[in-house]
Amino acid sequence: MTFSAKYHATTEQISSEFMQIEAAKRDANYFGPLYDKYYKQIFGYIYQRMEDKETAFDVTSQVFLKALTNLHKYEFKGVPFGSWLYRIAHSEVMQVFRDKKAQRTVNADVSDIKHLFEEIQESYYEDFMPALSKVMKELPEDELQLIEMRFFEKRAFKEIAEIMMMTENNAKVKLYRILERIKKILTKK
Repeated sequence: MTFSAKYHATTEQISSEFMQIEAAKRDANYFGPLYDKYYKQIFGYIYQRMEDKETAFDVTSQVFLKALTNLHKYEFKGVPFGSWLYRIAHSEVMQVFRDKKAQRTVNADVSDIKHLFEEIQESYYEDFMPALSKVMKELPEDELQLIEMRFFEKRAFKEIAEIMMMTENNAKVKLYRILERIKKILTKK
């Protein structure tokens, strides 16, 4: 088995995680370290998209239950186990929105918004916030998720690509096309 040190993990970390996964496949008691390692990250990812903390806790629990239940189906691809968990989390969040017809939430700090404005080469103005909010609400889910992961969660393009099952270059091109559309909308007003 070849271990690649792409993403945020070293070859040794990926190798160690692979061994943990294989042990957990044989005995569910070994799933604990994986749970401990990723719980906070997955919860943060889910809570970032929801208004209700209790629902975020429930969905996070569901993600880890599904991961444990389906661990035998997991295929190691040389990348951190977290990428697989994020895909499950995304699926679970979307299911909650469909089932409960819940509103999709976007949580961002002003500093995150300012960074987005820097990326589109516009000065940040409070006056842009209502227009930006409207534009964000109208974006398709995959486009909104790209913006969130890059600007609000500060993820690398490699990680975004893995989570969204696309190439790194495709993630970059898609994001910059979205940003160009946002810039055009904001500067028209």
